[in-house]
This record gives sequence, C-alpha cells and structure tokens, in this order.
Amino acid sequence: MIKNRFLFFLLFVFVLLGKTSAQNDFGVKGFHLDLRIQVMKPQALHDFAKELAGFGINTLVMEWEASYPYKKHAVISNKYAYTREEVSAFISYCKSLGIDVIPLQQCFGHVEYILRNERYNALKEDRKDISQICPLETEGDSLLFSDLFRDMASLHPSKYVHIGGDETYLLGHCEKCALKAAREGKSKLFVDYMKMIGNILIDMGKTPVMWADILLKYPEAAAELPMKTIFIDWNYGWKTDHFGDIGALQKQGLVFWGSPAIRSHPDNWYVTEWEKHFNNQRDFIPYARKAGYKGMVMTSWSTSGLYGFTWDVNYEVLDMKQIRNTYPLSGFRILVASYAQALKQKEPLDPKAFVTKYAAERFGFTKPESEKFWETFTIPQEIIRDGKPVNSNCIGDLQTETGKIKDILYSLSPKRNQQEFEHFRLMIDLRDFYLKFKEIKAIYNSANFSRDEANKLIPELEKLMEDSKKLDKRFYDLQKGFLSDEGIEEQAEFRKLDLVNTYNRILNISK
Repeated sequence: MIKNRFLFFLLFVFVLLGKTSAQNDFGVKGFHLDLRIQVMKPQALHDFAKELAGFGINTLVMEWEASYPYKKHAVISNKYAYTREEVSAFISYCKSLGIDVIPLQQCFGHVEYILRNERYNALKEDRKDISQICPLETEGDSLLFSDLFRDMASLHPSKYVHIGGDETYLLGHCEKCALKAAREGKSKLFVDYMKMIGNILIDMGKTPVMWADILLKYPEAAAELPMKTIFIDWNYGWKTDHFGDIGALQKQGLVFWGSPAIRSHPDNWYVTEWEKHFNNQRDFIPYARKAGYKGMVMTSWSTSGLYGFTWDVNYEVLDMKQIRNTYPLSGFRILVASYAQALKQKEPLDPKAFVTKYAAERFGFTKPESEKFWETFTIPQEIIRDGKPVNSNCIGDLQTETGKIKDILYSLSPKRNQQEFEHFRLMIDLRDFYLKFKEIKAIYNSANFSRDEANKLIPELEKLMEDSKKLDKRFYDLQKGFLSDEGIEEQAEFRKLDLVNTYNRILNISK
C-alpha cells in the first residue's frame, strides 16, 4: 500500500510538472522572413523552411511586401515578385512540414512599396515622406486593404494575418489628422484606424496580429481594439518595459507574443553585433516565457525599412533604395540554431557554451579551436560616423580588432560545412574593406585635404577597387543558390556605390 501511494505521488508530481512545463512553453515557435530586399529564390525558401522544421519551428511570418504577386493590385508587385503558383507551392510545402505560414501585410506605416505608385497618391499622409497611410482616408483605404487581405487569405489558409502597425511616426501629421489629434489625441487616430483594419480581418474569420510598440505608447487605446488581436512585443536587447507596461495590458486580457532579432540595427554589410543577438536570445526568451507570452517569433531584418528616393516633378517616385543592407540570411545559420535551442530549454541560453558546441559539431573543431571561434563573436563592432568610430578612439583601433578576428578565422580549418564557414570569413573581410575605405574617406573629408593630396589616395583606391571585385566574386559564389543573379548584382552595386563615386571624384580632382 505504501509503495502504491508513493508511485501515485510520483505520477501526480510528473503530471503536475508536465502541465507547468506546457503552460510555460510557446504554442507558436515562429520565424519572420523579411523579403523587402534580398528576395530568396523559390528553392531557397523551401530549403530554409525544411531546416526550420528540423529545428522545431512551427510558424513562418512572411513579410512578402512587393515580392508578393498581388492580383487586383498588381502594380504593387516588383521585379522580384514570385508567381502565385510559387507562393501556393511554398505554403503547401510548409504545411507538409507542419509549419503555419502567416502573411504580414503592412497597412499603416512602412508602406513605401505601395505609396510609391501614383495610383495610391490620395492615401499618403505626406507627399514626400511616403512611409505612412493617412488614417482618415478610410473609404479608399479600407477598399484597398480589403482587397489585399482577401488576396492574402486566398493563398494563406492560416487563421492569422499580421497587419504590422509599428513605427507610425507620422501620426497627426497632415492637416486633417492634426485637427483630430488636437481634439481627441494621437492615440485615437491610431486606434480608430487599427480597429477598422482589425475588424475587416475578423469579419473574414481571421485573427489579426500586430506589432505592439504603438499600442504600448498609447495604452489607453487598448480597450477599443478587437479583443481577438494578438500583440507582438519586439525586443532586440533593451529593457523589458522599453515600449511600455505590458503586464498592465495582459491584466486586461490582451495576448502577447515576443520577438527577438538575429539581424537588426545597426547591423549592415560591415557590422554584425553577434554577441548582442546571442544575449538577446539569452535574456528575452526566458523573460517572455515567465511573463506568459503565448508565442515567439524571431525577426531577421534585411534592411531598416527606411529609403532614399529619386523624385520626378510633382514628387513622383522614379526609384527608391533602402538605406541599410544587412548581410543575407544565408550567413546566419548559427543564430537560427541558437534560437531553436533557446526555445527548447527552460534555462537561459549560454552563448559561449552553445557556440563552442556548435563549432565542434558543425565544423569538427577541437575544444581549443571552438573557443577561438567563440572569440570572434565577442569583439565589438562599430559603424563609422563623420570619419570616426562611434565609441572607439580611431579607425586604426577597429582595424586592429578586425585583424584579430581575421587571424582566428583564417587559422581555423573546418572539416565539414566549409561553405557555411566561408560566410564568416567573407563578413570579416567585408568589414576590413569597409574600414580601409572609411579611413581614406576620412582623409578626403578632412580640413587639410587638397588637390595635391588626391594623387596620394588614387593608388589606395585602385587597390580597393580590385579588392572589391574579388569580394563580389566570393559573394556571388556563396549566394548563387540563395538569391537571384540580378539580386546578387544589385546588392553588390549598392555595396560599392560609395567607393566608385569617391574614386571618380578624387580621380577627377587629381588631373
């Protein structure tokens, strides 16, 4: 009898622990794919989804933007847009892997890709800053997004549609919005519009998902939004109350998911804050689990979402280019793998332990080699602003640190997955190239620069031009199965644009 009671007690404890564990787990284990630039080839999408499924990911949030093949509003789609057959095949493939594909359709801010087309001029909050829809142009706007949501729903069977709603910095900007904001507050502008958008989806039988930053800025608006809405708290390494008091909104019954990042500001072609992203996973995921978030979606931003424009008369957009490019997602498998591990374990991720184990298993490194590899992630990287580093004393100091990373990466010889390892080498070589160019550009922009100085810089710039061609070739070899040839070339042209322009100007001065 005593033995039976003891067994019953153990069973009770086991069930209780199992329930507690399930309650603390995330129902949605997601990954966000940003296709605003660096549009992946269809096969690369399939391969990536398969790898995510192997990692235990069950949800993909697809920010198709202009790569989506809109039907009724075909003018929105760009030259990299997939066919509808390709999108359908991808979603079906994901379903076979157990992955739910949620479309992300921005409907308020970050809509340059829509408003660049003159067909939608009447919807702009501002003529020149075309990032945002005017929330008072509801008649035409609701018609537009009703069409777009129906289009998305026709190819995406998911019960969720992500409607964006983040970084609406122009709230109250135009004359009509300024009047309403003065009478009722900016929060009313936001909530009335997002309530309308949310109800469009609810009427379609869908559950709206939106970024939480603006709601947290105006929490008084929360009670007016549809209660079915899911809110995503994106946190890329800051304090947990960075945007506002989430706990207070949870007490009102609002449901939250969380979002860390593996590529975010200030990451670009020449800077990747590796340790920041590892620590983001280490800190935020356990916090979100403890706080009762129901899902987790890792973001991976190809760009900041800010653009420069080439205008014609009447502010018609001839072209727009992203202000920041990050290194393509193909080079970040290690961060995707660490995210998957952070989701599986209840204790916080130990970045060093994870990286050294990954290096041993993935590249066949010894323990000393794996620890050397970890060192390459811990050396801080900085951007150059006005000819100087943001935090360090001089560019030379950063070159010394970069040289340390290069020495380590080129001293290591991976026994397997060599192509993956080549991404790390290329990234640090791109950084080295960047610092050399910025050093020359600092001289060019100094008060002491004269025509006599120009001749001294030409040989150095010509050497960089040759180095740039070699980097382009290595970039192509690593990305040829991931991005289209045209996309690879566009990225390369953007990367070397400043170098080419600076070289031509100095060359002309030196004559």
